[in-house]
Order: sequence, then C-alpha cells, then structure tokens
Amino acid sequence: MIIKRILPLFVFVVFAVVLSVAVMLLWNALMPTIFGLATLSYWQALGLFVLCRILFGRFGGGFGRGRNREHWHGDRQHSPFREKWNKMTPEEQEAFIRKRHEKFAKFGHHPFDRPFPGHTPETDEKE
Repeated sequence: MIIKRILPLFVFVVFAVVLSVAVMLLWNALMPTIFGLATLSYWQALGLFVLCRILFGRFGGGFGRGRNREHWHGDRQHSPFREKWNKMTPEEQEAFIRKRHEKFAKFGHHPFDRPFPGHTPETDEKE
C-alpha cells in the first residue's frame, strides 16, 4: 500500500531531476555561445522547465499527440470556415479574397501569392 503511494512520487521526482539537468546542460551548452546569455544553475533550469510547461503545454505531452491533435488540427474537411467557403458563390469568394488583399495591403503584407479568380491587370485599371 505504501509502495503505491511512494512510487508515483519517486518517479515524478526522478523525471523532474532528469529533465531539469537536460534543460540546464542544453542551455549552458548553447545559449551562452549563441546569444551571449548567462549560464543556468540547476534550480534556475528547473524553474525554466516548469515555466515553459505551464505556458506551452501540459506535462507528458505536446502538440499532435492523443486528444490534442483534434484540438489543434481539427477535422479539416468539416471545419466551419471550409463549409462557409463551399457555400459561397464564385463571386462571393472573389469578393472575400479581394477584401483580404485590401486589408493586408495596408500593412505591406501580401498573404495570397496567387491572384484571385478573374484578376488581370486590365481589371486593376478599371477600378
């Protein structure tokens, strides 16, 4: 009975120690050389590891595993945007793409590298 309670705690402690040492060694080998940052102690590495897991993911998994896969990637064939896009007429699709072009052109970004349907240099001159 005591082993069932102590074993998970022991495994967690060993897991935390090993990962913290790995973070410390990787940081100390790479970051000071590449970016000129200070080296980390063991406790700083443990804190950095815990902070990253809190901010970027749960313990024991990451993106693309198990149930997270559906959360992050979803069913691409049945996404709300795809269904809405498929219900649009070609004219509505062209208007949507034109609106996106205009919105992002204000910021100097051109997210669509292909011209929208029916786009020719003559259509720009008419407008």
